[in-house]
Amino acid sequence: MKLAKLLKDIDILENRLDLETEISNVCYDSRNVKKGDLFVAIRGYATDGHKYIDKALEQGAAAIVCEQAQENIPAVIVKNSRKALAQIGANEFDNPAQKLKMIGITGTNGKTTTTYLVKHVLESVGAKVGLIGTNQNMIGDEILETERTTPESYELQALFDKMVKAGCTYCVMEVSSHSLVLDRVYGVPFEVGAFTNLTQDHLDFHHTMEEYRKAKAILFTMCKKGILNMDDVASEKIMLDATCPIITYSAHNDSADLVAKNIELHADSVKFDVSTENEKASVNLGIPGQFTVSNALTAIGVCNALGISLEKIADALKTAHGVKGRVEVVKTDTDYTVLIDYAHSPDGVENVLKAVRGFTKGRVIALFGCGGDRDRTKRPKMGAIAASLADYCIVTSDNPRTEDPKLIIDDIIEGMKDSKTPYEVIVSRPEAIFSALKMAKKDDTIVLMGKGHETYQEINHVKHHMDEREIVAEYFNK
Repeated sequence: MKLAKLLKDIDILENRLDLETEISNVCYDSRNVKKGDLFVAIRGYATDGHKYIDKALEQGAAAIVCEQAQENIPAVIVKNSRKALAQIGANEFDNPAQKLKMIGITGTNGKTTTTYLVKHVLESVGAKVGLIGTNQNMIGDEILETERTTPESYELQALFDKMVKAGCTYCVMEVSSHSLVLDRVYGVPFEVGAFTNLTQDHLDFHHTMEEYRKAKAILFTMCKKGILNMDDVASEKIMLDATCPIITYSAHNDSADLVAKNIELHADSVKFDVSTENEKASVNLGIPGQFTVSNALTAIGVCNALGISLEKIADALKTAHGVKGRVEVVKTDTDYTVLIDYAHSPDGVENVLKAVRGFTKGRVIALFGCGGDRDRTKRPKMGAIAASLADYCIVTSDNPRTEDPKLIIDDIIEGMKDSKTPYEVIVSRPEAIFSALKMAKKDDTIVLMGKGHETYQEINHVKHHMDEREIVAEYFNK
């Protein structure tokens, strides 16, 4: 492909190359550069690609796109190489996002479940839908494994292209705060954007809750319609920054555009009535918990904004199921319940334990840890919340990454010291799960929090296989 085509619509500050240069491939990781490739030097969270320009040239790069380079470097200088990478990807794949109706879901919690609900509803009316998210990427029923919530912009454009070629007409995706700040979704024309909620998370990256909120708000300068949760105070400020028409939803505020009433919470489902100014419907969704009502409202708001009636949406939700690792019931053939949930933030822990408390007749046994190399301030908060809502806590490892698991646990139990709730520390997560299963009695609920859909434990940059479902099965087969 000609360099000229790849650079179309990019704001070039200085060009030192022949635009007729033939490019073999596009890379932003110097380790993957081969002869004839275009290397785009981007400034990342962990490192700066500009440091590797010389390495890319040594490996045969035919051209460099960057923000600064020495005079002798065959480079195209741009103002923002991250935005340039996104546009280069769009140019290479002939702007695939413009051939899809793009739906973006952002927020701290609920993104994954909401995207699956939206996908389910759209498929119920005959659409073929692509999905991009934390658990996995999907093209219709085809599953593609994923490494991060929102891929880097170039991979994202390649994924859109695969969806278009497979016949998808919609793409519903989780849009992380990182991806918004780091321009991974730059230039994506979202038909609808939705906001679920904002609670403490990723402060190792954003530093303050205000900056975290501003990151989420970027989505609502990129979409034609916005769906906001009026039960979350952050929506008020996000609405002020939005450049698109806003549709609000609420489970408590009748002044919202979309309102849930007559809410019933059951051990295996939620039921409620939903209404707009012109429509009404009754919803029965087989996923437990108050947060399910909010997730459902987000999905209903999105689908209604796409022109689907409340009646058709409610009918589709009757057959929707939960997502792996989100209040997932593990089959044990016992008189107690074992759940796996991805809760890894203070709000996530609070939500799932409140939901479980609502239907548990016996004790709630909470097993959890905190990720290493991440925001330390949420650790004691998670400990305090778990101790306040559970009858017994087992504090263990999550993904310690490069930190000492024992030190992470020390941070957690700082928040539990003033609680009367009994707890124990078992550093090994498999041993901790065995201990929880051993102590469980009739009508108890064990909640394994933090890992969710993940089937590994990351220690010192190495992912070791660890599937909590297998650990539970091993306990009963030993």
